[in-house]
Amino acid sequence: MKKKKGAARKAEVKAAPPPAPAPTGGLRIAAGVAIVVVAGLGGWAWGRYSHSDPPTMPTASTMPTVSPVEPVAAAPVKTPPANAEKNSEKVDFQELKGRWQRTDGGYILDIQAVNADGTLEAVYLNPRPIHVAKAAAARDGAALLVRVELRDMNYPGSTYRLTYDAEGDQLNGDYFQAVAKEHFDVAFKRMK
Repeated sequence: MKKKKGAARKAEVKAAPPPAPAPTGGLRIAAGVAIVVVAGLGGWAWGRYSHSDPPTMPTASTMPTVSPVEPVAAAPVKTPPANAEKNSEKVDFQELKGRWQRTDGGYILDIQAVNADGTLEAVYLNPRPIHVAKAAAARDGAALLVRVELRDMNYPGSTYRLTYDAEGDQLNGDYFQAVAKEHFDVAFKRMK
């Protein structure tokens, strides 16, 4: 009987499937490349889409100190002059309407419509359209001001603050590039 038990054990051992072969060098290399690619794409996406600075909590040294006993004077309220409504009707921003090209490149600001309240219907091209979140015109004395805020990929709040130069028929001013947090002097010439 001992022979039968031994033979049965040998049969059981022979019946078990062989272990899976170890991965070859090619599979290990492919797996390593895949991990590097995924990590690289993750790092690229993190750098591209996480532009905001983390919020900081105020500290005791940065908080203003106000004594609760000190009286605080209210700011004076300015009342508009009686003819303010008539003056606002006279403000004309129509001279801003048109296509404007930045003098240092192919950037185009197309002011398609100018509303009486100073809001502008504008398109910004670089060369593809970039979403214009806000566009408005205003007067500051004799100066005609234009403000355009862009909100799109790579334009998270980039802003133009421009002044119209009637003699040169151009818009001059400042461009804040929000991603780089840098300001640039810019000029737009009217396209003929």
